[in-house]
Amino acid sequence: MKKVLFVPLDERPCNYDFPYLLAKGTDVDLLRPPIELMGDMKRPGDTEGLWRWLLERAGEADGAILSLDTLLYGGIIPSRLHDMTTEQGAEKLRRLRDLKRKRPELKLFAFHLIMRCPTYSSSEEEPDYYADWGAEIHRIGRLRHLEQLGLISGEERRELQELDRRLPADVLADYLNRRAVNTSLNRLALEYVADGTIDFLIVPQDDSAPYGWTALDQRMIRAAIAELGIELRTYMYPGADEVGCTLLARMVNAFHGRTPAVYPRFSSRKGPFLIPSYEDRMFDESFKYQVTAAGGIVVDSMNDADLAMLVNLPGEKMTEAAYQPAATAGYDVMRNVTELVEFGDAAMRRWGKPLAVADVAYANGGDLQLVRLLREKGLLFRLAGYAGWNTSSNTLGTVIAQSMLYLIYGDTNEHRDFLALRYAEDAGYCSHVRKLVTAGPVAERGYTREKVDGQQGEIAAIVREHLETFVRERIDGAGYRVVIDSCRLPWNRMFEVGLSVRCVAEET
Repeated sequence: MKKVLFVPLDERPCNYDFPYLLAKGTDVDLLRPPIELMGDMKRPGDTEGLWRWLLERAGEADGAILSLDTLLYGGIIPSRLHDMTTEQGAEKLRRLRDLKRKRPELKLFAFHLIMRCPTYSSSEEEPDYYADWGAEIHRIGRLRHLEQLGLISGEERRELQELDRRLPADVLADYLNRRAVNTSLNRLALEYVADGTIDFLIVPQDDSAPYGWTALDQRMIRAAIAELGIELRTYMYPGADEVGCTLLARMVNAFHGRTPAVYPRFSSRKGPFLIPSYEDRMFDESFKYQVTAAGGIVVDSMNDADLAMLVNLPGEKMTEAAYQPAATAGYDVMRNVTELVEFGDAAMRRWGKPLAVADVAYANGGDLQLVRLLREKGLLFRLAGYAGWNTSSNTLGTVIAQSMLYLIYGDTNEHRDFLALRYAEDAGYCSHVRKLVTAGPVAERGYTREKVDGQQGEIAAIVREHLETFVRERIDGAGYRVVIDSCRLPWNRMFEVGLSVRCVAEET
């Protein structure tokens, strides 16, 4: 049994629980910090306690998967709110060198985000002033980037001048000073890769876009990666909340000396060339990075593959899962979900290869039509993996990790439990129940999408009731039943859900 220390990006289930659940039933003991050391949305985790936990347990570990944002700032949201200096951050990071000197054989994988810049005005996950000035901060970043590239129009230049006049100088200074500190520490982490302290680093691009403050920082970090000659040990691509799963798969593949080959089959010819919502590049480029980051390779032939991946994509611009079925050419004409499912069913019989499903046709939820067709074919609990949540990259990292572990450990009870969780959460909650409950009980009781009555209040109980109906009517069958043991709303809002789910085999 290998022991791997894991410091998550934050305390939400996608970060704290998903990698842990994937490691269950394997030969890897994934050790997490006590939840008490983690933060709570804007309240940062106990960084000194987290460092103590890491350093005290390093002597018993074979590897470590570390969120540098958590070790530096206390989590993903605190990384956007802190008042740390570059020098203070550098002092914390130096502990990694001390750790590696004491345990040079420790396999150390890390990830470190580039700070996002949302397009909208909301302080829910940003500094308080972002409620008033968020859209303007984002717009100024985009226009200044275009200006640097010589692509700004005369009208846009006048808009930039007006925004510079209106936006309070102290607001922009605070925002840019924090970005500068974060980027300096991103750059320092690259040096730790160059000197061998960090064996492998992912720099995820959270809610990225082609132009703006985040894109400017990405360009700087990309240049530094090339300058240091660490392209094979530092990957930068869209994503964030899935990276713990990705690095778990990479570490397990490394322990077993495996490089799994993945063959993708797309529902749409145009889909691989579309830029998914919240990302900055064509889907196909992110797909290659996600597979490679998890320790695999992409192949063009089923005969060469260890794993077949059905990729459910839109045929045109991606829309939100809450708006499905989207009656547009991109969803009704320019893609073929029926053929995708028929191919998957035939492929399992013809080639006998494990089959997984990356459900990225919509943002922020699974495709209910696809799930229905998979159920009709009896495939739901025969898959090597399934995911369909949040961004395209969040989904990819999750399903790729699950299916790569399946290649090693097979059809375990824990594997089926995770499949059941994905169907209940990605299809059930994200694509159906969230919208239903938000428009009904949440609004009727005077709550909002951003604030309800606690993690385990009346709204969470209503969500559970609806989810139990969903899985009974739309998931159960083919010898399996999904049981929801608990339900909570981790950040006291409707965006994410925390579920404890089991897959129970039915008597036949």
